[in-house]
Amino acid sequence: MTHVEDELNSQPECWTRAAATAGRHGGALPAPGERVAIVGCGTSYFMAQAIAGLREDAGQGETDAFAASEFPRGRSYDRVLALTRSGTTTEVLDLLGQLKGRTRTTAVTADPDTPVMAAADDVVVLDFADERSVVQTRFATSALTLLRAHVGLHTDAAVADARTALSTPLPEGLVDCTQFTFLGRGWTVGLANEAALKMREASLSWTEAYPAMEYRHGPISITTRSTAAWMFGEAPDGLAQQVRATGGLWIEGSLDPLAELVRAQRLAVAVAERRGLDPDRPRHLTRSVILT
Repeated sequence: MTHVEDELNSQPECWTRAAATAGRHGGALPAPGERVAIVGCGTSYFMAQAIAGLREDAGQGETDAFAASEFPRGRSYDRVLALTRSGTTTEVLDLLGQLKGRTRTTAVTADPDTPVMAAADDVVVLDFADERSVVQTRFATSALTLLRAHVGLHTDAAVADARTALSTPLPEGLVDCTQFTFLGRGWTVGLANEAALKMREASLSWTEAYPAMEYRHGPISITTRSTAAWMFGEAPDGLAQQVRATGGLWIEGSLDPLAELVRAQRLAVAVAERRGLDPDRPRHLTRSVILT
């Protein structure tokens, strides 16, 4: 078993621990009414998108998500929340340094022995969700679960759905597809973006992601009999029928959207193995991007 398989299989237990952690770190996490920006790089950026959507859906306050390198320096926030598994990512550390003494910052990380511990005003460490694989799975979903629990939107049903996602076979014919499109609405757009990234990283697949309502505005033209279109959450009326009419494989997300991401992680590993690739060592990638 690869590291990434072992790590993605541990997610139900990690989510339970992350939800419990939220109750112990309430003061370090965004308070209701705060204007918040959430930043990250790669997978953490897409988790930031999902968390921002969840927080606003919960009525907790205006929340934006940015790649750390694209943070708008002229905007004012009550708090900036940074997601960084390694605690060493250059863009995140640079941004936290620039905000020091001006804006309150919180970092969520997996490694307590890294520079981010001193760079942020508050830190939440999810060391139980750290990973050996370059490809992120359990840290990303555990960080999202932490914030989901913090705003009161995490349930035990999500953990149960994650176990279902790990124990049931992938849809027939899915691994044989040659291109994959992931679709979301609201907070699940971030999950769709992350699912596409997992497929690119682990299996070198042709993948795309869109807000579901936007898919019909051009991107559906790429759909063929070798395409899978996977919906995270409830699909817009008529979209499933339109995809099926193209000959593409429609995957209806019936589980909690975060559990659907676990299924997409499994797909990435399965396609990688089918193609003779090592998902623990994706091409051209390292665990953390550190710029000199």
